[in-house]
Amino acid sequence: MANNGQRGGETVVIKAPGDRTVSELNLPKMISFNSLVRCGDEVWIENEGQIYRLRRTKQGKLVLTK
Repeated sequence: MANNGQRGGETVVIKAPGDRTVSELNLPKMISFNSLVRCGDEVWIENEGQIYRLRRTKQGKLVLTK
């Protein structure tokens, strides 16, 4: 099977030999943490009026707090 398409929120169509569509997947958008924070180790996120803090620890783990 060949995987045709891109990751990142776009539809990926998997085709079998002869271009028969076997399955369609809508994969979630993937963003690196470094792209979100650019400078530093935390980003503030607003969701439905609530504020959340996403930060990276010294050990490289992510912590989300309200």
